[in-house]
Amino acid sequence: MEKKPNVVPPKRKKPHPKKVVGVTSVYLFLIIYFIIIAYPLFWMITNSLKETSEIYGNSWALPSSWLFENYVTAWNKGISSYFLNSVIVTTVTCVLTVFLSALGAYGLARFHFKGKTFLLIFCLGGLMLSPQVSLVPLYNLVQAFGIHNTHWALILPYVAYRIPFTILLIRAYFLSIPKELEESAVLDGCSHVGVFFRIFLPLSVPILVTAMILTAYFSWNEFMFAIIFIDSESLKTVPAGLMQFRDALETNWGVLLAGLTISAAPIVILFLFMQKYFVRGLTSGSVKG
Repeated sequence: MEKKPNVVPPKRKKPHPKKVVGVTSVYLFLIIYFIIIAYPLFWMITNSLKETSEIYGNSWALPSSWLFENYVTAWNKGISSYFLNSVIVTTVTCVLTVFLSALGAYGLARFHFKGKTFLLIFCLGGLMLSPQVSLVPLYNLVQAFGIHNTHWALILPYVAYRIPFTILLIRAYFLSIPKELEESAVLDGCSHVGVFFRIFLPLSVPILVTAMILTAYFSWNEFMFAIIFIDSESLKTVPAGLMQFRDALETNWGVLLAGLTISAAPIVILFLFMQKYFVRGLTSGSVKG
C-alpha cells in the first residue's frame, strides 16, 4: 500500500491586535447597552412583586416575599377593561394605517402623474405637525364630528399622525421591488389592484410588519389624546387608566407597577416575536428612497 504523504495543516493566522480590540469594544458596548435598556424593565418587574413599604425601604433588592397577587389586584382594579380598550384601539389603528399607507405608497412608487412631487412633499410636511400644537383644533374637530368619548376619537387621530411616516417607509420598500414582476403580471392580464394585492403586499411582509410594530408602539403608549378625548372610565386605554391607580394620600406602588408591567408586556412580546421582520423591513428598503 502506498503511504499517504504527510499533509501539514496550514497555520492559522493570529488575528490582528487592533481587530481583537475593535471586536471586544463592540461586544462590550452592546453588553452595556443591553444592561441600560433591560435593567429598568427588571427593576419594574421585581418591584411590582413587593409591598409599598419594601419598595421605599429597598427598591434595588429582590422581593423578600413575592406578591403575585399584585397582578390580580391590578387586573381586577380596572386593567382588564383598559387592556381590552387598548387592544381594540391599537388593532384598528394598525390595520387602517398600514393598509391606507400601503395604498398611498403604491401610488407614489409606481404611478406618474402631475403633482406627484408635491404630494410626496405634503406627506413629508405631515411629519412636522406636532400633536401638542394641533391639540385645540383637533379637539374641536372631534367634537364637531360627534366622536368625542368614543374609540374613534383616538383611532382617527392616531391613523392621521402615523400615515405620513408609514407611507414614506413603505414607499422606499416598494421602490426596491423589480418592475419586471409588475410588467409580467400586467401582460398576464392582472389589473393594478391585482398587482397590489397579489405581488406588492406578499413581497412586502417585512416592511408591513415593521410599520405595524411602530404604529402599535405609538398607539398603545399614547397618553395625551387618551386623557383628553376620552371621559368615560369604561373607554379609557391603559396609559390613561393607570392614572386612576394613583391616590392623593397613598398609592399602592406595587399594584401600580404591576399594572405598568402588564401594559408593557404586549409590545415587548410583539417585538420579540417580530424582530426578524422588523430588522429586515428597516434594512431592505433603505437603498432607494
